[in-house]
Amino acid sequence: MFGFFFTEGPVYNFGDAKKSNTAKFARFYRGMLEEGVYFAPSQFEAGFTSLAHTPEDIQETIAAAEK
Repeated sequence: MFGFFFTEGPVYNFGDAKKSNTAKFARFYRGMLEEGVYFAPSQFEAGFTSLAHTPEDIQETIAAAEK
C-alpha cells in the first residue's frame, strides 16, 4: 500500500492528512493521468501494487512523476 500527501512533515493520522494541499495533489493526479499512470483520484485513498506490476512499470511511473 502507498499514498501521497503534499504536506510539511510526516503523516501519522487523519488530522495530519487533512493538512495536505489537495490542489497540489489534484495537479499531480492530472499530470500522472496525462502520462498514462492512474492513481486513485483522492489523496485519502490508498494505492496498491501487485505482482502484475513489472519493474519496468515502476520505472515508467517514477519517470512520469519526475516530469
